[in-house]
Formats: sequence, C-alpha cells, structure tokens
Amino acid sequence: MLNKIKTEWDKWGRITPTNSLYDRTLIWLFLGLLIIGFVMVTSASIPVSTRLYNDPFYFAIRDGVYIISSLIACYIAVQIPIEKWERHNIFLFFIALGFLVAVLIFGRSINGAVRWIPLGIINFQPAELAKLAIICYFAGFYVRKYDEILTETVSFWRPAVILSVFGILLNLQPDLGSTIVLFVLTFSMLFIVGAKLMQFMFLVIAAVALFVVLVLTSEYRLKRVTSYRDPFADAYGDGFQLSNSQMAFGQGEFWGQGLGNSVQKLEYLPEAHTDFVMAVIGEEFGFFGIICIVLLLVLLTVRALKISKESLVLEERFKGYMAFGIGIWIFFQGFVNLGVASGLVPTKGLTFPLVSYGGSSLVIMSVAIAILLRIDHENRAERMGHAKIKTS
Repeated sequence: MLNKIKTEWDKWGRITPTNSLYDRTLIWLFLGLLIIGFVMVTSASIPVSTRLYNDPFYFAIRDGVYIISSLIACYIAVQIPIEKWERHNIFLFFIALGFLVAVLIFGRSINGAVRWIPLGIINFQPAELAKLAIICYFAGFYVRKYDEILTETVSFWRPAVILSVFGILLNLQPDLGSTIVLFVLTFSMLFIVGAKLMQFMFLVIAAVALFVVLVLTSEYRLKRVTSYRDPFADAYGDGFQLSNSQMAFGQGEFWGQGLGNSVQKLEYLPEAHTDFVMAVIGEEFGFFGIICIVLLLVLLTVRALKISKESLVLEERFKGYMAFGIGIWIFFQGFVNLGVASGLVPTKGLTFPLVSYGGSSLVIMSVAIAILLRIDHENRAERMGHAKIKTS
C-alpha cells in the first residue's frame, strides 16, 4: 500500500518529472512572481501615474515592457553554457566595475542618489549588475583558490579587497543596501566553500564596525536607523514612509481590503510601486497574501539551493557556488525588502525580487534565474548521460 502511494506521488506530486531536461517548477515560480508583480505594480502605481503623467497605466505599461524584456533576456541567457560564464567571469567583473565608475560620472540623480545611468527611455542601475558579477566572479575565484581557502587563514584578504572596492563605489552613490547584499553574498559563498571559522569572524567584525561608522558619519543614515525604531514618533518627518507602510499592513489584517482598494497608495505611501510594493500587497491581500508571496520566494530559494547541492554532488563546483550565491541573493534581498516595509530593519532601497517595479532589477534577476535553469539542465543531462552509460 505504501509503495502504491509513493508511486502515485512520484507520478502526480512532482511538477517537474524526474526525466525532464529542465526544472518546470522553477519556471512556474519565476512566472508566478512576475505575474503577481505586474498586477500589484499596476494597482500600486495608478495614483502616482495619474498625478505625474495624467495616465493611470503609465508605470504599468513600462513594467509590462520590462517584463517582456526580462523574458527575452532570460531566453537568451539560458542558451549560454555555464562553462562560458566560468571562463569569462573576470570580463563580467570588469564590466560591472566600469559601470559603477561610469554612474558616478554620467549618472542621473534621483531623490539625492546617483544610482542610474540614463540610456534613452530607460535608466540602468549598475548595482544590480554588480550583484550578479560578484556572484559569478567569486564562484570562479573560489574554484581556483579552493585549496588555499581551506588551508590558509588569511586567504580571505583578496575577496575582502575586491568587496571593499565595490563597497566604496556603491557608497559614493550612495547605496548602502547593495553594499550589504554584496557582503552577505561573499560571506555566504565562503561558507559553502568551507572556509575557516576565523575568516568568518574577521569578516563579521569588520562589516559590523564599518556599518556603525557609515551610519554614525551620515546624518540621513542615522535618521533612518533611529526612526525605524519608532516611526510614529515623527510620522510626518523621518518616519513618514515607515509609519504609512505599517498602517497599510495593519489595515490589511488577515484577508486584505481587496485588489485596488488600498488607501495608503493614494499618495500617502511614497514609492508604493517600488520599494514598498509589499505594503500595498499587505493592505489589499492581507497577511494571507504576504504569506503566499513569501512561500513562493522560499520555494524559489529552495530550488536554487537544491540545484547547488546537485552540482556539488556532481563535483561541479562553479555551478554549485553560482547557484548557491543566486539563491542567497534572491532570499536575502526579499527578506530585507519585506523587513523594511514592515519595520523589522532600517529603510534600504532594495526591491523585492521579480515583484517590485524596476527594469534593471527585473532583467538582471531574470538572467540569474536563466543561469539556474541552465545549471539544472546541464546537471540533468549529465545524470541522464551517466544513466544511459550504466544501462547500456
């Protein structure tokens, strides 16, 4: 009886059949978040679109174009063998570095931050490319220096120097949020490699000390840290965004007010369709809607970590490190965005993966998903190839 149940589960309980050459589950999770993002960006952006452009669907149309562009980028990227990513990871690294320098010279200032390079009808954000480039570069670096990292206590100095260069360029924009993401990616990838405990301790101490210095030496960062502890103490000043965001979650209760019925998006909540889109989701779909999206994000992360584990079992270290880095990136950025919107962490300008409005974020994250699909495809092809050899 148990064997029969297991057989039926294997037949119907898997979204992705074991003999498939690609991960259908990952594709459905990816498309699901994109669709949810489009619907919620449309809903959240109607008031600001009407006020700024006299067109309620201005941002919705642009988001649709970004999504189509992301799907095209995903289709192109999934055709690229992982071996080429490994071979040219240094080239991608210098491209990202060049863009981070270029944005300081030719960048466009929005809300006091110079993070975007104007490219005609779109604005490109180099920080998003830097995240993917760092993952790709360190995946290759840790493969090349694997033995050194495991045996030498001070082998982390090169990753620390590289991270410092990117961090300095990002903080000149300024963009502390992306700097923190890069640190977490570097730290987590060192963990999966198996680096020594002393290396982790040094990096954590150095990062905490640097964070404290950056906060104490910047008035606007200090205000963000102090205001998030009690946003209603200055609800019309430094705590304006967070207090309205928390009111949106509170008004949503468990089931929400219904699609389109958010009150806080009516010019009360700034950046409602970008950094605080989760607050609008919380108001319109309640705690239930937030849990559903978090579940999708967690499942996407689990698929990435599963692909990483399978790669390492096949002794494909670059693929394993790359997939692990992408998985941590997706989860951590989603966690920070939701934490900011709910008041768990100080305000940071990070989008929710595949949901928030933003062309650069959508396209680069879609390329990252394509890399996961390609890694999984190559792993499946290799396993099926071995299976055929054993049965022949």
